[in-house]
Amino acid sequence: MKLSIITIVLNDKQNIEKTIKSVLSQNIELEYIIIDGGSSDGTLDIIKKYEDKIDVLVSEKDSGIYNAMNKAIDLATGEWVNFMNSGDMFFDSNVLKDILPKLDSSVDIIYGNWEVRYPHKKRIAKANKNVNNIWKGMIFSHQSCFVKKDILKQYRFNESSSITADFELLYILYKENKIFRYLPVTLASVSSGGVSDIKRVQSILGWYKIVDKDIKVYFYYGLRIILENIKPIVKKLLKRVNNENSL
Repeated sequence: MKLSIITIVLNDKQNIEKTIKSVLSQNIELEYIIIDGGSSDGTLDIIKKYEDKIDVLVSEKDSGIYNAMNKAIDLATGEWVNFMNSGDMFFDSNVLKDILPKLDSSVDIIYGNWEVRYPHKKRIAKANKNVNNIWKGMIFSHQSCFVKKDILKQYRFNESSSITADFELLYILYKENKIFRYLPVTLASVSSGGVSDIKRVQSILGWYKIVDKDIKVYFYYGLRIILENIKPIVKKLLKRVNNENSL
C-alpha cells in the first residue's frame, strides 16, 4: 500500500527543512509531494537540497492553501493521503510504519492524537475518539489524520474558505457516513500559533456555520465564544495577581 505525504508551503524557510527531514525519516517507502506557492524568501533553495528524494515538486502561484491542497490531491498516486504542512512533523520516525497495517479497506479516515509545541513546553492533545462529537469542531488535527485519496478527489476542499475548509470537508464526510477510526496513538507534532489558533474566534464561528443546528449546538458554541472572549481578561488578572504576589 502506498502513502502520499503532502507538504504545502509559502515563504517559510525557518521551518520547511524540519518538516522535510521528518517525512524523509519515516521507515517506509512513500510518495512525497511538496507544493510551494511561489516562495521568494529562500524556501525553495532549501527544498531543492532534497529534490532527489521528493517525488513531486511544484512551485507556482496559487490562490491559497486549500487551492494548493486540491492541486496536490490531483497529483497524488498513493491510496492514502496525509497533509504534513511546513512546520509540522510526524511524532517520530516510526509513525508511518506503525500505522500502515491499520489502513485497510474497511475504513475511510484514520486519526489519532497529536503533540502541540509551545515556546517553553509541549503537551499531547487527545483526539475525541467518538467521531459523533465532530459537531463540536476540529476534534482532531488534519496533521494527525489519513484519508483515502479517492475520497479526497471526490469531495475536495472548499477553496472559498479561508481557514475552515479542512473541518468542512471532514464534517461532510461524516454526514456522508464515511467510516472514521480513532487510534490511541500520537501521530503528529505541530507548533502552536497557527492560523486557526491566532484566529480562534473566527475558526469557532466558521465551525458553527458549517454544522447542523439544534439547541445543544446553539448553547455549546455560544458558551465557547464567551469563554474565548473572556480568556484574555482572565490571563491579565492572573498575571497581575502573580506580579503582586512576587512583590
